[in-house]
Amino acid sequence: MTIGFGEHSLFIKPLSRYVLIISICSFAMMSNAYSAGKGYITIITKDGPVKLLVEYAITPAEKAKGLMHRKSLPKKQGMLFIYQKPRAITMWMKNTPLSLDMFFINHKGRIRRIEEKTEPNSTRQIHSGGRVSAVLELAAGSAEDFGISVGDQVILQN
Repeated sequence: MTIGFGEHSLFIKPLSRYVLIISICSFAMMSNAYSAGKGYITIITKDGPVKLLVEYAITPAEKAKGLMHRKSLPKKQGMLFIYQKPRAITMWMKNTPLSLDMFFINHKGRIRRIEEKTEPNSTRQIHSGGRVSAVLELAAGSAEDFGISVGDQVILQN
């Protein structure tokens, strides 16, 4: 089953055979499949799909910690912050010694905004630029390396 970001409904999307798209709100409540804290996502870019392993940040404590104090982050791995309701998000890099690319994802699973090559350990506020349902953090340069752009589709996989 493939899970994407939707509003509040279930619908089938012809991305591949039997692809099921469900609400981001429902995703956050699917504790059995995602309680392990890791899973795969695929970003559909103009150059083709990019499959990534992500840690899920769902609880307030997980979101507050994020990638703080991490000294390395392998390519094609990152953290996905998931919000039950779309909202404007502000993030920062305090206590994060890595430079990151941040991808702000709307309720339809589309990348709304990208903040590339953030400054490590900075308290500068990084804004989502509007209401989003998720934020993906990858190592700095990932947007360029993988050809990820605003408008690309993000798909959560089970």
